[in-house]
Amino acid sequence: MSRPLLAEFETPEALVRALRLARADGHRAIDAFSPFPVEDLAAALDPPRVPVRPIMAAAGFGAAAAMYALQWYGAVHDYPLNSGGRPLHSWPVFLLVPFEVGVLAAAVAGFAAFLWGCGLPRLHHPLFAMPRFERASQDRFLLLVAPRGPAEGLRRTLEEAGARLVSDLHE
Repeated sequence: MSRPLLAEFETPEALVRALRLARADGHRAIDAFSPFPVEDLAAALDPPRVPVRPIMAAAGFGAAAAMYALQWYGAVHDYPLNSGGRPLHSWPVFLLVPFEVGVLAAAVAGFAAFLWGCGLPRLHHPLFAMPRFERASQDRFLLLVAPRGPAEGLRRTLEEAGARLVSDLHE
């Protein structure tokens, strides 16, 4: 498989044009870097959606159900203690702990899904070692694209779109 290519542009218009051309050819845009927000870039990049809410819901409801089952098993089967003629399965008593554990599990799962979706924690990225990458926060616009098939077609497309420099990402 070919390595991703990093292309450097002078204007945001050239960056967006190159991104659209690369996606039209079937290449996968990984990320774009610019010194200021570019309005059309977010729509053209179309990052994948991370299902944080369904993950949180599944973790919260799952943990709450597991905690309720644990309390029910302990009170009804494992250690049935009839105190004052109350029923063994007194569900209103069992609701507080599952609710609290469900909220905690949803919060922890949401934080973990957020980190996973952002690709964190990653202390070093191969982009940091690329020549002239620091210019992305000053006056250049960079595009990181994974080629579909041989990289020469993508390299030609990026250069035709106005890239000043196209280099391989060394991982």
